[in-house]
Amino acid sequence: MGKHFFDYDDGDFAHTISDNMAIDSDGDLLMRMGDNMAMDMDSGELHIISGWSDDEDDD
Repeated sequence: MGKHFFDYDDGDFAHTISDNMAIDSDGDLLMRMGDNMAMDMDSGELHIISGWSDDEDDD
């Protein structure tokens, strides 16, 4: 956790707060929809992002 990514639609950086949730620099809550897509929880809009990678270790 604690990864950063760029939201191309808003021009903001976002910081993950869980495996599926993030908050951007404007305070908007984002929910992960895929590796390169997130939904703005306030507006319902889909945003293209730079990448939301998994932090799972392959042991």
